[in-house]
Amino acid sequence: MAGIRTVLIADDSDTQLLHLKSILESAGYKTITANSGNQAISLSQSLSPDVIMLDIVMEDGDGYKACRTIKKNPETNNTPIIMVSSKSNPVDKQWARQLGAADYIVKPYENSEVLEKLESI
Repeated sequence: MAGIRTVLIADDSDTQLLHLKSILESAGYKTITANSGNQAISLSQSLSPDVIMLDIVMEDGDGYKACRTIKKNPETNNTPIIMVSSKSNPVDKQWARQLGAADYIVKPYENSEVLEKLESI
């Protein structure tokens, strides 16, 4: 997807949030951060990011719930979602795709992998 400018990152780990934020901002992306799935849902509607990166395991609305809710909303259902999780089981990846996620990144990841996934959307 050419022209990605703004990426919403949702993770309840400040360390992970700051790491993704620094990778993306150093590559020229604008970032919005959320600490929960429910906050990501709200921000996706009010700020219309170009892409959303969701952790799966979060307090106050997990990434699966957020993905499902964002994809069911006509205002946000075209926004690509990349799941970012330490869950590396193929079943988790398959479930994420069934809910509408465009891609899946397993933690720990290489900085280049994050940028490649974004560019391939």
